[in-house]
Amino acid sequence: MKTAARPTTTRTAPLRSAAFRRFVLANLVSATGTAMAPLALAYAVIGEGGGAGSLGVVLAVNTVPTVAFLLAGGVLADRMSRSRILVAGNLVAALAQGALAVVVLSGAASTLTIAACGFLSGVAVAFTVPAGQGVVNQLVAPEQLQQANALVRVPSNAVRVLGPVVGGVVVALCGPGWALSWDAVTFLIAALLLHGLRLETPVTAHSALSDLRAGWAGFRSRTWLWTYTVAGMVVVAAWLAGFQMLGPVLAAQLYSGAGSWGLVQGAFALGLLAGALVCLWWKPYRLLAVAVATSALLFLPLTAMGLALPLPAVLAAALLAGVGLDVAIVAWTTAFQLHVPERELGRAGSFNSVGERLAIPLGYLLAALAAGLWSDRDVLLVCAGVIVAAAAANLCVPDVYRINRTTGRPG
Repeated sequence: MKTAARPTTTRTAPLRSAAFRRFVLANLVSATGTAMAPLALAYAVIGEGGGAGSLGVVLAVNTVPTVAFLLAGGVLADRMSRSRILVAGNLVAALAQGALAVVVLSGAASTLTIAACGFLSGVAVAFTVPAGQGVVNQLVAPEQLQQANALVRVPSNAVRVLGPVVGGVVVALCGPGWALSWDAVTFLIAALLLHGLRLETPVTAHSALSDLRAGWAGFRSRTWLWTYTVAGMVVVAAWLAGFQMLGPVLAAQLYSGAGSWGLVQGAFALGLLAGALVCLWWKPYRLLAVAVATSALLFLPLTAMGLALPLPAVLAAALLAGVGLDVAIVAWTTAFQLHVPERELGRAGSFNSVGERLAIPLGYLLAALAAGLWSDRDVLLVCAGVIVAAAAANLCVPDVYRINRTTGRPG
């Protein structure tokens, strides 16, 4: 793989910018609450007497508004100051999680009230995701983008390793309501930090609908972008169905259950952290090709469990998958920021995000149907094969190899 010449800047050069440090700190603070939230949410539902069905309803209600409003969020991100959108989104998320914490702590929680708070959180995500994709390129020089993207992920990934453990302790000792309260506080702190960014507002002269049409035309005209999105949908669907849905089931059947599954997830989280650190050193030239190829490493833990390999082999596979995924994320984000004009980042990012999020229910549904026809191990191996096939097909797209490291941004 061809590698670009070593840049003149140091690996931590973006941290010299006070605005970038503020952005990283906001993400880190928010991540400490987000890492605890899934566990706290699950036990909040269980605490009010709900089961898997109730939790499924809550998660679905949280996902639907995100998908529904993502395109609107993308248009807004290209029309307004992205820092203002992030501030507003974090405040809405703080309100939603704060309200959820109150109803849980007061004993008034129900599936309906928890789902209502989740709906509000989902709306906030729909607007903060597209806005967040266009912030780093406004804070650092083009030659520092990969370093900056990696530096944003290093602390967040470190929190992913420790957060669930700390969250479990907090939930066990104090209850889910207090973990959710901390999540709300972190969103509020993040909003205050992001308020100081004050990023420039794009100049727009068209209607929102015209901007959406133009965004779709730009997305569709970039073969590398829409093919990566389609392949990403397939990879995400297969990964979530295999790892998130069937992984715990296989861990109970083949290993020691929850304890072994916790180790697998921990190894994967450590891999994510290692992958972000790798991106501080390695500067691949063919950014998009690297993103596609390294994302294919997600097939490793699915194959290891599908073949019933010993637990140490599964842990090693999960670690490598985490490394590959984070390298893919950083490489993809850098390529996206370098090859999509800044004025289109919000809309292009929203179309990409819609595709990936639609893959979530699709993957779970197909896995559930396949589980009725094949054994769980066979389904896992099929999911692994699908990941490899999707990546291989994407690597056959000639346009993928045109998206390389550049020294400037498109106009």
